[in-house]
Amino acid sequence: MFVRTTARDGIRRSTAARGLRATAVAMLAAAALASCTQDTPQDAASPRPSAPAAPSAAPVDNADNADQAEQAASEASEATEEPALPAEPAPEAVRDAFATLQATLNDTCTPGAGDCAYFLGRVTRELTELDEAMRADPKGPGHFKQPLADMKALFAKLGTDRSTPHLEKHFTAIVGTRDGINTWMQDHPDDYR
Repeated sequence: MFVRTTARDGIRRSTAARGLRATAVAMLAAAALASCTQDTPQDAASPRPSAPAAPSAAPVDNADNADQAEQAASEASEATEEPALPAEPAPEAVRDAFATLQATLNDTCTPGAGDCAYFLGRVTRELTELDEAMRADPKGPGHFKQPLADMKALFAKLGTDRSTPHLEKHFTAIVGTRDGINTWMQDHPDDYR
């Protein structure tokens, strides 16, 4: 029995010793690796040895590689650039703005009956867009003098209040301006056809 105990102790000791040795070796390797990768102020200033240069390729290959590198660099810079924000949308063409206003010609409502909110809101919006289109047109605002004057008078009456009761109060002025512009545009077919 004494021999067995000694043999077991020997096995236990050799296993423990192997574990300690493996741990010590791993710690030494980690310490050596850490010391190699850390730069000291002196090391940072000194030049590091560079890898040996690869043998030079043929000049044609170098030119191809340079072209590919330049193309890759330009693609990378394009990919990292912020996309340009779209510019403010330009006003519609006069004929397009007039077409949407003209689509309201057969529409109407009865002020106070509860059916004017959409209609008067739409006509007012269409008149505003037509005003912007006429002012931006290449012919210049002088060409559209009468309709612009009519819309300016209407917008002065309306002010900034676009509530339904306020628009209903100015029903006659809104519809009259729409109809007057329609008549003017019919006399100027080159502006809407």
